[in-house]
Formats: sequence, structure tokens, C-alpha cells
Amino acid sequence: MPKDLSDLGRFSDPSLLILSSLASGPKHGYAMIEDIAAFSGTRLEPGTLYGALARLERRGWIEALASEERRRPYRMTAAGLHALREQLATMHRIVMIGSQRLSLT
Repeated sequence: MPKDLSDLGRFSDPSLLILSSLASGPKHGYAMIEDIAAFSGTRLEPGTLYGALARLERRGWIEALASEERRRPYRMTAAGLHALREQLATMHRIVMIGSQRLSLT
């Protein structure tokens, strides 16, 4: 049985990881990178992070706060919280169904 599952690709997209990180409060980019690595084992590259932040901001799911020195923190909006809850509920259903189906084999 193969142990390297890297060919399956990512299990979570950057937007979901960012929203999950911001669910615990506002953070700047580096803090998000570190938090996401700690809870998911995925280390986002800065280009990936900032591209996803721009998309999330355009959707109105996050907003930039006033800069602190050279750092710009972001926080999740009410729309972002709703989007995160919906995505996590969908993922939960997938995990439940997948687990049930695995128990049949």
C-alpha cells in the first residue's frame, strides 16, 4: 500500500485554510502562514496566501484592518463566517459518508 499520497493533491484549498485561521481572530499574513501550518500541516507560500486573500476580500468574506507597522492584518466578515460554516458542513457530510462507505468494505 502506498504511503506517499502527494499525487492526490491538496485536501484543503487556501481559502478554507485562511478562513479557518481567521475564525480565531484577526491575523497578518505571516501569522496566518504559521497558524495554518500548525493546524493543518500545510505551509502556504506567500504568493498563494496573498492571492487567496485578494479573492476573499473581493468576495467580502474578509476585510483588511489598519496596518500595524509593515503588517496588514485581516479579519473575517459575517459573510465569511457564513461561508466557512457552509463549507465545513459540506466537508463534514463528505467525511461521514466516506467513513460509512469505508466501513462497508
